[in-house]
Amino acid sequence: MLDALLLDPLLDSLRIFLIAFVFHVVFSFIEEKVSSLLIKNKAISPLIGSFLGIIPQCGVSILASDLYKKRHITIGTLCAIFICCSDESLPLLFTSQKGLLTLLPLLLIKIALSFIFGYLLDCFYKKQEIKELNEEEQNETHVGCCHHHIEGEESKLKEHLVHPLIHSLKIFIYVFIINVIFASIIYYIGEDNIVSFLSSSIYLQPLLSCLIGLIPNCASSVIITNLYLINGLSLGGLLSGLIVNTGLGMFYLLKEKECRKDGFIILIILLVLGLAIGYIITGFNISIPLN
Repeated sequence: MLDALLLDPLLDSLRIFLIAFVFHVVFSFIEEKVSSLLIKNKAISPLIGSFLGIIPQCGVSILASDLYKKRHITIGTLCAIFICCSDESLPLLFTSQKGLLTLLPLLLIKIALSFIFGYLLDCFYKKQEIKELNEEEQNETHVGCCHHHIEGEESKLKEHLVHPLIHSLKIFIYVFIINVIFASIIYYIGEDNIVSFLSSSIYLQPLLSCLIGLIPNCASSVIITNLYLINGLSLGGLLSGLIVNTGLGMFYLLKEKECRKDGFIILIILLVLGLAIGYIITGFNISIPLN
């Protein structure tokens, strides 16, 4: 009993911690370059945003919101990053056969959607005023992972080790708590009973997953992914929740008064898109073959 309720969740969470820590350390070296890349390539920034959003690190969505608040990137670029953002789901998917087989189609679908809708949104907002960086702004700071400033103000130790370690530990705590809760539910209720219950309401799954995805926290992507891995959510339900999920990026955007209107526009787009894709995939009974 102790193994099932504590030891197994702890070992699973430690694996996620190690993967997340590696991703966060790598991202700490490219975070400033990501910022410059988005600012200097406005013509193709939604395409660049589509690929940057893949990075399993909520600092990407926060950075994008900060750049948009300062009017250095377009609304289409921001939307593309949000659509492609999967927060902490990718490290979780790395840990199982089903997750690994899901990764490529999941990423391809999200990249295609973010690219298309990012450009469509920019076409609709043709007269956006995008600010060029002047000499003073060359050294301006941007908000990144854990809301720290990512340019020139901190020691290399803090930038490349302390912040990644702190953020990875937070993820470990979230994942461990959720894993313990899931393990307890599965132990006392039974995985088959949970899957049976959710499968009986398969057409509610995209809606349920979208509601979970709206939670502005790493925990939402962890919950959605865990449900998928135990066969409690279909591929359509997984995609619905992960399209809507933007980590802390949407929260950061909506708390800024001057960005609130655009934030709600993007939120509506994400919800409609997430539900539409989820119900299309669910309706056609599309799944990932495991053999």
